[in-house]
Amino acid sequence: MKLTPDKIAKEIATGNWKPNMYLTNMSIAYLQKPENVAKGLRLFPRVPVPTATGHYYKYDKATLARDDVKRKPAFGKVEPSIMGNDEDTYSCKVDQIIMGIDQITALNYTRAGVVGMIDPRKAKTIAATEKMNTHLDVMFSKAFFKAGVWQNELEGVTATPTAKQFYQFDNDNADPIQLFDSLCVQIQREGRRKPNKLALGVDTFTALKSNAMILERVKFGGSTLNPATVNERALAELFGLNEVVVLDSSYNTAELGQEPKMEFICDAKGALLLYAPDTPHIDEPSAGYTFSWDALGNGQPVVFSHFQGESGTHTEFIEGICAYDMKKTGDDMAFYLKDCVS
Repeated sequence: MKLTPDKIAKEIATGNWKPNMYLTNMSIAYLQKPENVAKGLRLFPRVPVPTATGHYYKYDKATLARDDVKRKPAFGKVEPSIMGNDEDTYSCKVDQIIMGIDQITALNYTRAGVVGMIDPRKAKTIAATEKMNTHLDVMFSKAFFKAGVWQNELEGVTATPTAKQFYQFDNDNADPIQLFDSLCVQIQREGRRKPNKLALGVDTFTALKSNAMILERVKFGGSTLNPATVNERALAELFGLNEVVVLDSSYNTAELGQEPKMEFICDAKGALLLYAPDTPHIDEPSAGYTFSWDALGNGQPVVFSHFQGESGTHTEFIEGICAYDMKKTGDDMAFYLKDCVS
């Protein structure tokens, strides 16, 4: 029987025939939005380095901050002032991901002119990029955004706070504005810079949006048509900061073959207040830096390449490489807050 468009439509309508075709204009792919990943790289300046390992200078804060100017004695001179310096090291380790492509299978898609996510080469490139961004977020979390990393650390509690404690932000007694103001003063006194950035876990951000003290400050700025909104920009204004970043990227922590276990990469109940310049400078302090080495010599911190497999395997591969060292460089220029939410 010769199939015509009318006959095909009739067969489909009666359920006797189901077309074995794939849509080429959509797919289901749990890719995160670009604006949700690698946010941590915005907090600490990236320092491109020419070699995988090396040294950098550290000037001694104690000697720089001391008043060494003395009264000149008659017919004499004061003793020379001493400025101490030290050095530290960085070490960028190379991380890699490889994803394979079966050329024989891919040939079907190439000949069919398939577009979109199912195209093997495009799909593997997108997946490798996603995994690399996830890895950078994991590196940031381990280096900067967890308890036990920073010298200055506070713990949120429900009862009356004692030393190194504060009321959790979902507690009726919590006053985050006063807390961050006091922490800014401490950092400016010890680190000689006023904090300019704040990173928040997802649960911490949610608690701050409904905190009574914060809502009281922003509610008069709204109207019926434009209600007051507690967002990152509003919090930055309230806390006197340049930027507030919510770390909301997620990943699967389960092993291959196990049931997925989705978690936020960065501590959902954490917060990090810090000072860091937007770009690296000579003679400028920073709570941390991200040292990056261009492992393939092309000036790029993250590189993707394509190469052929062994003869006879009819395979090709997508490779991703990065080389970072995310490192604290000023412990006195940051405060980490853990358990911000009950």
